[in-house]
Amino acid sequence: MTPAAGKPLSTAVPPPPPPQHLIDAIVAAALAEDAPWGDITCQALIHPDLEATATITAREPGILCGTGAIEAAMRLTDPRIRVDFPRADGSRFDAGDVLAGISGPAAGILTAERTALNIAQRLSGIATLTRAFADAAAGTGARIVDTRKTTPGLRTLERWAVRCGGGSNHRSSLSDAVMVKDNHLALLAVDGPGALTEALLAVRSRVPHTVHVEVEVDRLDQLEPVLAAGVDTIMLDNFGLDDLATGVRLIGGRALVEASGNVRLDTVAAIAATGVDIISAGALTHSVRSLDLGLDFTQQAGPAGGPHDLP
Repeated sequence: MTPAAGKPLSTAVPPPPPPQHLIDAIVAAALAEDAPWGDITCQALIHPDLEATATITAREPGILCGTGAIEAAMRLTDPRIRVDFPRADGSRFDAGDVLAGISGPAAGILTAERTALNIAQRLSGIATLTRAFADAAAGTGARIVDTRKTTPGLRTLERWAVRCGGGSNHRSSLSDAVMVKDNHLALLAVDGPGALTEALLAVRSRVPHTVHVEVEVDRLDQLEPVLAAGVDTIMLDNFGLDDLATGVRLIGGRALVEASGNVRLDTVAAIAATGVDIISAGALTHSVRSLDLGLDFTQQAGPAGGPHDLP
């Protein structure tokens, strides 16, 4: 059953947002980029005491993400601005639904408008696309996860958007886990199954026991040497469907199985059906389309009659 608009995607607790100080830092940088010396249009045209109310409205359906960024954009621009949200991050919405109510100094709202919308539109686009991927894989047990193919500076928020859409997160940075890819092995000139196992055992001996170790393979004959090293996850990179199913069978639960490569909305269901545990999709963040959200003023209140009134 499809959840009604405005309702959480499930009865589970919604994913917690990133810490507010991280949201504030990202939003502050975006505000500084957009108005490094202030908003000269508002300074020249809008009376600083003019107050108004506005709404952010959806112009197409989707999954909401980014309320914290909207609030931060308004608060950091002018702490007198008040923002109310009728629905939570992770909720569905339809075209025409009001996503936020805003009131306070009109000049501040105008200054923060583009930053607030840019971030919320992108995050809602990511959440919406992730939801489509997760729905396509529903019932298989496969988790949809993101990758590090994120917008520089926005990874914290984009990973949160993936969670709001029903997905999960891969490692957040190079510091989080060992992930041995083909280029690492090529630099080491690893030749032969025994050498591959030995190289991976050396990795395990050099990192704390709490560190997760994942290895990318591109051929089925690499599986046994990798498994012999006791790795935690094996990524089957750009495998066809038959080879994915064979890989799952050969691994036999001795490691988590991740599928990567050629993951699109029209292929993800078939990939999930092979029995893999994880499907990583860079498209969730690197190819997403921002949703269309708009901010419109609904009312203004005093002072009146001066040259800085709203036109």
